Amino acid sequence: MEAALLDELIKTLKDRFAKNMRRHTEIDWISVQAKLGASPKKIQALYEMERTGGEPDVIAHEEKTGEFIFCDCSPESPTSRRSLCYDRKALDSRKENKPSGNAVEMASAIGIEILTEQQYRELQELGEFDKKTSSWVNTPAKVRDLGGALFCDRRYDHVFVYHNGAESYYAARGFRGRLKV
Repeated sequence: MEAALLDELIKTLKDRFAKNMRRHTEIDWISVQAKLGASPKKIQALYEMERTGGEPDVIAHEEKTGEFIFCDCSPESPTSRRSLCYDRKALDSRKENKPSGNAVEMASAIGIEILTEQQYRELQELGEFDKKTSSWVNTPAKVRDLGGALFCDRRYDHVFVYHNGAESYYAARGFRGRLKV
């Protein structure tokens, strides 16, 4: 990544970190920045999270590993990650009106993990996300094997989990990811 883009990304992350201290009360930016400096591949993933509208921010620190967890904290599902079916199998099963891609492969290409239902619920404890959109979540194999996939949103001050055919896609449904640095 070129120096100007890297500087801009670090400034954006630092500013977002400072504006949202509630998400990471006992974490200091200097420690986060030191980890980022030692992780060029992770920097690239954070850049892609930002570029696709995720607005990544630190939400936790794992004491055992020393890793910081970044998560998409955009108010709504990231704009450039919407209108996707769940995975490659779902995409391949569509005969007509195929979306441009799928959530699982896009997350992998970015270098992030799609949130699990539990991780999605934990994120919602840090703010109110997806009040107008929804996000695919990592779907258990038993559900996926039957053709379904799970997604979540926040309505009526409550987090809901739903199911849909994995091949479905909607303009208001995307996915959120996380990254350990």
